[in-house]
Parts: sequence; structure tokens; C-alpha cells
Amino acid sequence: MRRTALAGLCLVAVSVAALTGCAGEDQANGGSSNDPTGRSTSKEPNSTSRPEKKPFAGLTGGEIADKAFKATAGASSLRMSGDVPDEESGGTIRLDMALNEAGDCSGTMGFGKQGEAELIKTGDVLYLKYDEAFLRAQSKGEPQADVDAAVALLAGKWAKMSTDDADAEDLSTFCDLDMVFGGAEEGNSAATRGRTTTVDGAQAVTVEARDGKDHFTLYVATEGEPYLLRLDSASADDPGSITFSDYGKSVPLDAPKGNVLDLDSLS
Repeated sequence: MRRTALAGLCLVAVSVAALTGCAGEDQANGGSSNDPTGRSTSKEPNSTSRPEKKPFAGLTGGEIADKAFKATAGASSLRMSGDVPDEESGGTIRLDMALNEAGDCSGTMGFGKQGEAELIKTGDVLYLKYDEAFLRAQSKGEPQADVDAAVALLAGKWAKMSTDDADAEDLSTFCDLDMVFGGAEEGNSAATRGRTTTVDGAQAVTVEARDGKDHFTLYVATEGEPYLLRLDSASADDPGSITFSDYGKSVPLDAPKGNVLDLDSLS
């Protein structure tokens, strides 16, 4: 189960890192005077239009990507949601997680049609709630009696364990901003500045990058901090899209009420 979960997280980190490590030359404008970002390399004859301030004026795509990685990695909190492929199962992982710089988080992760799990990590305690489909899918190949027992014990119920537990430690990587973005802001960026657009109503500029046959697109906020708003992978093998939002907002970390099963107490 934890290998499947980690595969989705690693895809996010690898995709982000690929944007700063790919080789190439910034060709954002291609000499066109009609480039939507305003970084024209040719002069318009007899131009009388008034000067217009463009976002990230004078910066290359790689420089914009670097700013985005540094700002996002330094955020006090954020939310990431979307779909990423899981190489192990060949399916899709759905993520919707809110994280903060303290390593706390809450949200859900689902595996295609194989169910969903809720997760809350606060301090050194990890709370989990699995649905029946998730438990049965992750227990495939186990004796039927054992699977049925696990479903009866855990399905639809909150359980908790210490983050010192090996399973909890692996799952807690979903809550670690350093794990998601660690090292991504370092590197020799070479990426192409693209068009201006919006992501959920927020103004953004795109940054395009290729790594072999893989194609990645960054959407970077042009107002306020240059946060990463979305990351798309158009790779034939690993297509996926993650949206980043709720920067600086409090992460809901209310511990479950009522009867919570203590997994550490079970033999």
C-alpha cells in the first residue's frame, strides 16, 4: 500500500525537478513581435503604443521556473490536488492534500476505482480512515478470511498510529513540503517562457520544458508571490496534472472524535 502512495508523490517531485534540469535553449519568443508575454526580440516599426508592464519582464523561462520553485518551497502552507499515474498498479492516484511547513497535513488519496483513504497528520500522530474498496484492493492476494477481518476492523473507521511506525513514516511523506519540493529550486534551469493565462481565476504565465519525449508545463502566478499554480505532465508514460492552491491558509487538523482505533496497541 505505501509503495503505491509514494509512487504518486515521487512523480510530483520528479516532474518538478525535471523542469529545472532539462537541457535546451530558452526560445520563448522566437523573434516574434506578437509574443503574449511581451518579451519581443524585434522592434515594431513606427510603434506608438504606450509602454505596458509585463509580468516577469526580462526573465527567461528558466529564471521564472527558479523563482516559482523557491517561492513554493518556502510557502508556509499549500494544497495540492489532481491526478497522477501510478507505475506500480498502472492506475491513477487522486490526491487532495493540504500541507504546512511543520509537516502536518490532511486530505484524501484515492486509487482509481480502488477506493479512497482519508489522512490527517498532526504532530507525531497519523490518523487514517479507509473505505472498503481501498482495503480490498490493497489486500489483493491475501487469504479471504484475513481480508474480510481487515475490512470489518478498519473500513469506514478512524485509526491512529505513531509516526515512528514504518508504515506511518512512509505515508507521512505526503505531508513533507521538503520531500515534495526538496532540491527542485536548485539546478541549471533551461525552459521556455510561454503564454499568459489564468488558473482558477488567478493570472499566470506558462513555462514549457522538455526532457526527451516528456513535456512539462508550469503555471506560475504573476501577482503576489510567484507561486506554482499548476504542473502538467504530457508524458506518454506518465501523464498527470497537479494544482497548487490555498497558499498561507490554515490546514484543518482537527483530530477525529469518538472511538479511534489505536493500531499501535494491536499485536
